Amino acid sequence: MAKTTRKKSGRVRHWRTAANSDRHELYELSVQGTESDCAFIDRVFRQRQHRTPHSLREDFCGTGLLAREWVSWRNTNTAVGIDLDPAVLRKGRERIASLPLAARTRIQLKKGDVNKVRTDPADVLVALNFSYFIFRTRAQLLEFFIHARQGVAAGGMIVIDAYGGSGSWSIGEEERSLDGFTYVWHQARVSPITHEVTNHIHFRFPDGSEMRRAFTYVWRLWTLAEIKELLIEAGFHAPVVYWEGTDRKSGEGNGVFKPSRSGEACEGWIVYIVAEN
Repeated sequence: MAKTTRKKSGRVRHWRTAANSDRHELYELSVQGTESDCAFIDRVFRQRQHRTPHSLREDFCGTGLLAREWVSWRNTNTAVGIDLDPAVLRKGRERIASLPLAARTRIQLKKGDVNKVRTDPADVLVALNFSYFIFRTRAQLLEFFIHARQGVAAGGMIVIDAYGGSGSWSIGEEERSLDGFTYVWHQARVSPITHEVTNHIHFRFPDGSEMRRAFTYVWRLWTLAEIKELLIEAGFHAPVVYWEGTDRKSGEGNGVFKPSRSGEACEGWIVYIVAEN
């Protein structure tokens, strides 16, 4: 399923082709919606912890776009991003160099395994865009949550997301037209026995060129019940699913995520899951 409501594209660039485009920039434009992510984190943290969050750790940070947005959110915010890929971290550091000096001093990107890197406990630890679905066994995901809890300060929170719905079990492609290119979410393989899925992201351009398999993910499609249970087993408490509301006119998501105990049996959904340390 393609990402929808909370993901926004950038400014119009009709000159894009497969040859002159950067796949990481296209990913930022088509998949990530860091302004809305930061607004959600800030709002929910204040509601649940009755104070303002300042420090953030972003696991599987990629280019560190969320971390960059976070330090720009307020001048007291700090962020640490962790990723294994040196190439993507290099691009992130190039982007950090364009930030004002005051912001650059409040952000770090670190190369390493999220299950091994130790950082000062943060108010909020995030793992978004389903990145932790890379852990395909219960033991692996539990290990990740246990280590993540060590990176969250007392009275802090973990914020993750998840996707599902009947459409998440279908083979096929879903397209979304953006500014000067088309984003394609391709569900290539689904196993109902193991819950393993193989998904690709392709990018198509007005000149007919295509960037196939710009990104490929071999994941386990975890259920919300499993995720909540493993968070509790790892030592987190009060895990809550935040479900997106529906716009009455369009029937699409309205970008407003609220606590829910039941959700909706729809074709596709994306949720946040929040738990406290």
